[in-house]
Amino acid sequence: MPTEWKLFADLAERAGDKHVTVDASAGDTVGDALEQLVADRSALEERVLDDGDLRSQINVLRNGTNVLVEEEGLETELEEGDELALFPPVSGG
Repeated sequence: MPTEWKLFADLAERAGDKHVTVDASAGDTVGDALEQLVADRSALEERVLDDGDLRSQINVLRNGTNVLVEEEGLETELEEGDELALFPPVSGG
């Protein structure tokens, strides 16, 4: 089961697309899917990870829920049909 990431703002630019499909399936974790996402995208990896750890200002959502706040973080298990999203810091005025 492929899993789709939706990428926003400069993260989409660094990945080369707003939608990226990775080979992650039910039972894999959000972290597994993130590893696949950045595997061949060094510019995205540099923006999202710091020494292999997720940068604190990056938001990761699974089906609209922030996994870092409301679920088990990157250890959150995927279920069939999940949609993942990656957001950079948001500011406004």
